[in-house]
Amino acid sequence: MNTSSIRRRFALSAVVAASAALSAVIGVRLSGYGVPSALLLACCLSCLATFSSLFFRVVDAWSTTTHHCTAAGCDFQVRLTHTDAAENRRWQEIAAAHPDHMAGSGSAL
Repeated sequence: MNTSSIRRRFALSAVVAASAALSAVIGVRLSGYGVPSALLLACCLSCLATFSSLFFRVVDAWSTTTHHCTAAGCDFQVRLTHTDAAENRRWQEIAAAHPDHMAGSGSAL
């Protein structure tokens, strides 16, 4: 297993652990107000899903690279996640030299 894969697994495990911890803290605080257990479970699971979604988006944004067309007024862009240096360079060149240099094309791969 390469280092990138190990780092990604660690990040995802940390995301799940942090989300579970935040949800548990909210559950403990709500239980102090006498919230029924079924409602408490629903709130904790909802918080777990929300926090996990937020943290997963942050982790994905951390590992995403965006290449834009270099032509003035062109909004062509390519977003890449988890690529090596050669693939990253290849898509950077493709974005810089794509054939459709019109503003408003807005295509993204």
